Amino acid sequence: MKSDSSTSAAPLRGLGGPLRSSEPVRAVPARAPAVDLLEEAADLLVVHLDFRAALETCERAWQSLANHAVAEEPAGTSLEVKCSLCVVGIQALAEMDRWQEVLSWVLQYYQVPEKLPPKVLELCILLYSKMQEPGAVLDVVGAWLQDPANQNLPEYGALAEFHVQRVLLPLGCLSEAEELVVGSAAFGEERRLDVLQAIHTARQQQKQEHSGSEEAQKPNLEGSVSHKFLSLPMLVRQLWDSAVSHFFSLPFKKSLLAALILCLLVVRFDPASPSSLHFLYKLAQLFRWIRKAAFSRLYQLRIRD
Repeated sequence: MKSDSSTSAAPLRGLGGPLRSSEPVRAVPARAPAVDLLEEAADLLVVHLDFRAALETCERAWQSLANHAVAEEPAGTSLEVKCSLCVVGIQALAEMDRWQEVLSWVLQYYQVPEKLPPKVLELCILLYSKMQEPGAVLDVVGAWLQDPANQNLPEYGALAEFHVQRVLLPLGCLSEAEELVVGSAAFGEERRLDVLQAIHTARQQQKQEHSGSEEAQKPNLEGSVSHKFLSLPMLVRQLWDSAVSHFFSLPFKKSLLAALILCLLVVRFDPASPSSLHFLYKLAQLFRWIRKAAFSRLYQLRIRD
């Protein structure tokens, strides 16, 4: 059986047209395993709603990028894959209510805040501000904005304004916000005026809240002091009544004997001396008068009851 001459004479065709003997064969660049893992993680997150498996797949993709980097792959493609892995991982952590781990999880792959992609940093700001914890990203975003390499990025202005609105103003860092807006060339004149107006409004509101809290504390302080002064006479009166009732609960002779012993110790007079009889007589009269007044008072209180 003869072979077809036209078939044997026809040149082999490749992807770029007929191949000639003088042209080298161009191999198609190998696809990084991390790209396949990224697609798998996104499918687990969106379609299957298996957030734990999606997070684990993202971590395996990061490990694959570290161990099997493809030399022929463009650098931009690798950066996009890393950024997309972070986005999927952040969403998976948020869905599992593990949003507190987002910042540490991202930084374990980028090591320093200055290297974070703008999209990832914006997502972190949005997440922590929504969860009422903007202070968690304050230092990270501040370090990113101060890095000179990031100040040339086209996303710098929008991210700086987002930082002011979502982090600095809710935390009351008005001076830092004003310094950032005035000192940055990324803000246009119109946007700068709008943000400065928002800072001014927040400062006025802060002053009103501060003055209102001081006025609210003054009546409370005055009320507590007046209450203390009013309760002091009542306390003294209660102590006096208790002491009098305890004193007169003793027999009269014992009370008189205690007074005599006290006089012997303090005044040091001789009870057998004729000059001391007048003092003893006056002391006895005083005790009888006090006893009579106390019992008459107790009798009146019983009648009122």
